[in-house]
Amino acid sequence: MATILELYVFVLAAFVGFMVISRVPPLLHTPLMAATNAISGISLVGSLIAAGAANNRVATMLGFIAVVCATSNIVGGFLITDRMLKMFKSGSPKTGVAKVSTAKDNGSART
Repeated sequence: MATILELYVFVLAAFVGFMVISRVPPLLHTPLMAATNAISGISLVGSLIAAGAANNRVATMLGFIAVVCATSNIVGGFLITDRMLKMFKSGSPKTGVAKVSTAKDNGSART
């Protein structure tokens, strides 16, 4: 009976999460990513506590795996958020893009 209840809660949470995320306007994706990174930071603290408790070897190994996963999630989230924020910056041209001179720019055509 408990397994069915847990499965019901999982399916309901997945459905509600999908419906909430799918209705977020694109303008709010960057702040939402920043909030998700903060939540991942909380899970990192919990995994550090689990790894450092030293109850037994299995708990320490699972805590270490949780630390690695949470850290990679945080770093990846900040990299993606930074990349998204760079898309909204204006002003200077992107690096690596060469400006092609035309006849209107300097009065003569290049050959």
